[in-house]
Amino acid sequence: MPSAPTDLPLGSKRVIAESEHRIPRQKLDDNAMKVVYRLQDEGYDAFLVGGCIRDLLLGMQPKDFDVATSAHPEEAEELFRRSRLIGRRFKLLHVRFGRELIEVATFRASHDSDDNDGEHGRQAESGMILRDNVYGTIEEDALRRDFTINALYYCVRDHSIHDFANGYADIQRRQIRMIGDPEARYREDPVRMLRAARFAAKLGFEIEPGTAAPIHTLGPMLTRIAPARLFDEALKLLQSGHGEASLRQLKRFDLFRTLFPQTDAMLDSEEYPVETLVYNALANTDRRLGQGKSVTPAFLFAALLWYPMQRRLQVLLDERDQPALQCLHQAANEVLAEQVRSTAIPRRFSGPVRDIWELQQRLPRRSRADQLLTHPRFRAAYDLLLLRENSGEDLDGLGQWWTDFQNADESHRSDMQKGSRSTSSDAAPKKRRRRRKPSKPSND
Repeated sequence: MPSAPTDLPLGSKRVIAESEHRIPRQKLDDNAMKVVYRLQDEGYDAFLVGGCIRDLLLGMQPKDFDVATSAHPEEAEELFRRSRLIGRRFKLLHVRFGRELIEVATFRASHDSDDNDGEHGRQAESGMILRDNVYGTIEEDALRRDFTINALYYCVRDHSIHDFANGYADIQRRQIRMIGDPEARYREDPVRMLRAARFAAKLGFEIEPGTAAPIHTLGPMLTRIAPARLFDEALKLLQSGHGEASLRQLKRFDLFRTLFPQTDAMLDSEEYPVETLVYNALANTDRRLGQGKSVTPAFLFAALLWYPMQRRLQVLLDERDQPALQCLHQAANEVLAEQVRSTAIPRRFSGPVRDIWELQQRLPRRSRADQLLTHPRFRAAYDLLLLRENSGEDLDGLGQWWTDFQNADESHRSDMQKGSRSTSSDAAPKKRRRRRKPSKPSND
């Protein structure tokens, strides 16, 4: 892109011609284009909008393509056979093309309109938006979006970009800037603070000083957000291929504590290598995603909450005369129950988290290695075991033993298990070993 143009007053439209922005037409999503053309054929305004345009300008391939239109959700729904309305706080239309979903949103207006206290748009006294179905013009829609870089509209008629918030210039400056007053916009939706951190991590952009300034003060407002929504935001931050960079941004603005308060409280622990394990787990996740491999929230949460669970387990082992496995189950329940107060963990993930933790206690029982190898959570548990060792835990070479066992033939496996029977024992952490120097996690 050429050098950044001079900023126009907020709300003024700048049209960037195709000859200037140079987005290749073949990079546009065919199904999203079909949606836009269908809406236009019925007399509605419609544009590709938001992150997809931002990413195309940066030479990235967007994961999703969104559409903004003058048609109300119910009007748009009538035009597409395979579609459905979702949401109440923010009503949207999803149009399905096979496995692909195109999200269609009606132009919204700001919440200082006359309808603000009516049925379609409401705000709490704190400024937080409770419902966001106040419809407006494209100009109003642009100014109610969060960051300038997300307020770009692609016109399919002449393939130009319509910019109402100087977002094109901010992309060239590689900066994230809030539209309007940052403090007021964060109060409308505190999740915007997490989004600022995520975009900075994903894009390698700087957060403009005025946009960054209120975050430290307003961060505690995130505790008012539904834990289920924060779970989704946590996955976007930490499990989208830029987890390490996201963690650095979260720590910079003291936001990590709102997502993982128990882990955050232990980051500076001298007793456990908490911070090293967290960074290694995120590096492992980033690498797997970069290699096109699958990842699961269960593994990530098991790693991030491992030491809070270990600390609670140690307390229970010291206080009670109970089997180690029983103490582990109680510790897991208590730590997960505390975590869901911040970020909800669906049961389809919390169950596997418990399994991964329980296997950490069973993996030292090498005489039963054949049985453990068939456990559905073995691979995740093995990966966590390696991360623990690489983060500084001294486990007597257990990770290497399991690596060798998996690579051995049947006869060698039998010999390895026989040789382990005399040393196999319960893995309850009765005495902590001296931590060694941590290292980066090895490749899978």
